[in-house]
Amino acid sequence: MIAALPMYDMAPLQAANDAFWAAIRDALWARGIAAPDALDRQTGMWEGWMSPDLVLGQTCGMPYRTKLHGHVTLIAAADYGLPDTPPGHYHSVFVARPEDGDKRPEEFTARPFTYNQPESHSGWAAPQNWAAARGFRFRPAVESGGHRASALAVAEGRGDLAALDAITWRFLTVHEPDLTRRLTVIGRTDTAPGLPFIAAPGADAGAMRAALAEALDALPQAIRETLMIRAIVPVSAAQYLAVPTPPAP
Repeated sequence: MIAALPMYDMAPLQAANDAFWAAIRDALWARGIAAPDALDRQTGMWEGWMSPDLVLGQTCGMPYRTKLHGHVTLIAAADYGLPDTPPGHYHSVFVARPEDGDKRPEEFTARPFTYNQPESHSGWAAPQNWAAARGFRFRPAVESGGHRASALAVAEGRGDLAALDAITWRFLTVHEPDLTRRLTVIGRTDTAPGLPFIAAPGADAGAMRAALAEALDALPQAIRETLMIRAIVPVSAAQYLAVPTPPAP
């Protein structure tokens, strides 16, 4: 059996994610659903997402709509209380260096754009969809491998603009202020459904969603504040499939 919460699992959050999983596990056991004792941080993300042994995982909206839809059970999304964002949705923030703080994202059309990976909604699809709606495309120059790495690449001048998941940006401002002080937010993308919780095919989505909500309610306030999760929100496959997928870099 596999349980993994890899999308927001930076080192300062791992103890809180372990506590969240323990509460989820107990809520699943109470419903007669088998679940592993601990989170799996060894199995690769794609291997875990596609495994018939996946009890609970979390993925990104773009992998879900392009490859996982029809091969996993969609359960829910977490709501992080982002401003001007529907419950269970999120957006990306455009970050640049402070000397470019008076510019708009569309002024970076000819400057190197940093993205975490081509299968990321928040780092690749969201900014390119935002640009396409305005008649242009950001010029991909640096594939960083992760949101923190994208932030660092811009801060160090290896790229001039990046789009970071707004939730990851929140975590970075709390846990890596020395990095985020070297950057400034100059805009945001449109909203999209948040990162979905998933399970293997055949899972009882309703029972899983109820277990997630019960586990969140059972967490001590300090852990909830660390994870920044406000609620567990139902989402539909149609909401994810309605989001455009831009051409690859």
